[in-house]
Amino acid sequence: MEILFYRYNSICEPDVIMAFQKFGITVTEERTQMTRKNITPAETVDTVGRLLTERKFLFVFSINFFPAISEVCEIAQIPYVCWTVDVPVMELFSSAIKNKCNRIFLFDRTQYRYFYEKNPEGIFYLPLATNVQRWDAVLKAAKGTECSAYASDISFVGSLYNEKNAYHRINGLSEYAKGYIQGLIEAQLQVYGVNFIESMLTDRIMKEMDLLVPELHLVPCDGNPDAQRYLIANEHIGSELAETERKRLLNALSEIFTVDLYTHSDTSGLRGVRAHKGIDTHTQMPLVFYNSKINLNITMRPIATGLSLRIYDVCGCGGFLLTNWQEELPELYEPGAEVEIFGSKEEMLDKAGYYLEHEEERAAIALRGYERTVAEHTYDRRIAEMIRVLNGTI
Repeated sequence: MEILFYRYNSICEPDVIMAFQKFGITVTEERTQMTRKNITPAETVDTVGRLLTERKFLFVFSINFFPAISEVCEIAQIPYVCWTVDVPVMELFSSAIKNKCNRIFLFDRTQYRYFYEKNPEGIFYLPLATNVQRWDAVLKAAKGTECSAYASDISFVGSLYNEKNAYHRINGLSEYAKGYIQGLIEAQLQVYGVNFIESMLTDRIMKEMDLLVPELHLVPCDGNPDAQRYLIANEHIGSELAETERKRLLNALSEIFTVDLYTHSDTSGLRGVRAHKGIDTHTQMPLVFYNSKINLNITMRPIATGLSLRIYDVCGCGGFLLTNWQEELPELYEPGAEVEIFGSKEEMLDKAGYYLEHEEERAAIALRGYERTVAEHTYDRRIAEMIRVLNGTI
């Protein structure tokens, strides 16, 4: 059995490839987009189409959804399988989502419900995962000096979103619109578990955005009011919300505790946080997770109910995780036993202080989180579930 894996350099691609190979599947990689980010859909169609005529594949696979690949697979009558790891994935609004060749796996249940009716026979729910074997190997090979270099009371690894905040690119908003959107952000910051930004965007706000946001008139948004509203809520306001929330929570923690931040973002807006440069995902990140007393996770609000990769990675490294509440979390980890959660800034501060003072309890939770990850949340188990679904549909 051989599949064609279309790559664009997502950090989880090597782990998914390894999982496929463990099931005896030969993986042929198409790597053009890993180095040529400006490749056009037409070029993708030509490249993938040529490979499909030269070789016989069981299916074509990618991380996230590429409409051009779906279209060429529809013509070639070969299944196109993909697994989203991001939100938003605007390409899901393409008409190509309806193609019969598609087998699209979405990790966020709200995202799954949002798009399911577009192709009920081709859209499925599948949570994300981690590669525990990779992390175990890195930690086993690490020397004592390497570990001590990443020791932290509280650490956060991730973007502050100021360098990729799409909201900053909107010029000319009226004072009314600015005030309304800021009010939405302030309200959403007080609530975990329910995302209401998209439903609260009024026609007046969207009419103003229509004049100021060029992306609303590009495929697949042009002429699709649902896609336009989704883009503004999740890509533009969502990134502003993420930047605001992360800076506020990190600043609040740093007023009381020692906080280490690893990021490529501009950290000038932070007070008292010990800022470090961004780290390598595969070699340095597991050392931070394992050697931090508390690993903080702050989920981007466009991920409405699901769990981000960060949660699985922290637990897969044997780290203690303190994360915001997400609706799907109790299905995948037991709060208070395998991970710890917060539903407000005040609860985050209280629990950070508590677990810094209770080492044995903290270590026990980290161990149970690791054991749950090994047993249920590896790429091997997720790909096995994906193959089970595919066997029933292809």
